Amino acid sequence: MQYITFDQGKEYDLILLGRVAIDFNPVDLNRPLEESCNFNKYLGGSPANIAVGMARLGKKVGFIARVSDDQFGDYVTHYFQKEGIDTSHISRCRNGENLGLTFTEIMSPTESRILMYRDGVADLMLEPEDVDEEYIKRTKALLISGTALAASPSREAALKALMLAKKNGVAVIFDIDYRAYTWKSMDEISIYYSIVAKESDLILGSREEFDLTERIMGVCGDDSDSAKRWQAYGCKIVVIKHGKEGSTAYACDGSHYAVKPFPTSALKGFGGGDGYASSFIRALLDGCSVSKALEYGSASASMLISAHSCSAAMPTLSEVEEFIREEKEKYGEMVVLQESEEDRS
Repeated sequence: MQYITFDQGKEYDLILLGRVAIDFNPVDLNRPLEESCNFNKYLGGSPANIAVGMARLGKKVGFIARVSDDQFGDYVTHYFQKEGIDTSHISRCRNGENLGLTFTEIMSPTESRILMYRDGVADLMLEPEDVDEEYIKRTKALLISGTALAASPSREAALKALMLAKKNGVAVIFDIDYRAYTWKSMDEISIYYSIVAKESDLILGSREEFDLTERIMGVCGDDSDSAKRWQAYGCKIVVIKHGKEGSTAYACDGSHYAVKPFPTSALKGFGGGDGYASSFIRALLDGCSVSKALEYGSASASMLISAHSCSAAMPTLSEVEEFIREEKEKYGEMVVLQESEEDRS
């Protein structure tokens, strides 16, 4: 069943709004960051990673952002262009703001940490004037990253994009994407997250991220209750992730679908969520069932945590499908429990 309607006449499959950053991942693994001396540089930032993932999966992608007016700004813009991502609405900062930098500490396949530098970052300088209604009109879906709501003027730009999407019949996807940096209070997080969640067709987040979103309204704590809350506002699909325990997608007709992670030899404990999001969204855009979309998302997530990078390791559709085929031959079906509201009552 198709829960979200995408206007197939639109030029772009997805336009994303949010942060573009630089990741530095250590080559000398399994040691503290202070002992790491060698790093590989990658394009980073969850929405940027998702954009690359969608492009690799064959979708036409655009991006709305501010980047630094320096060599790093050149690097990320040219990276997008090489991947076929439209950069016509990526602007340069005018006052010396820098791209956010992320250094990762990979202690073991199950223990990883992230050190972010987010003061005075370029992505939070996105202005409402940078958001063009004619551009928004041209896409089937708009993805808003929660980090874009962390400070002004970026949060106003994100809210303007949200309003224009709703005005023009564009599906809204909210990737909660919580990062502790930059936010001033817990209430602030809940206020802005809930504003966007109430207007979204698809929400993706961890249990902890939903708790942050619901903090002022009253934390549901229970995944099913959280889904019901946001679907009462019109959300069609709510996806709640539990890391190694898997994830569940709750549809607006009361059914839900669960998936366990595909077994894999993990290299790091982060990065899977961006692969998950890109493959899940791609599947929905192509008319796949929610259960099939979960399968694609889970497969991509497992592939990403087995790789050193996020953006550079984003798979093609054929690679995801081959991974699924091989994993099923070894382990059998990973998806899916389907249960309706009537079954639970």
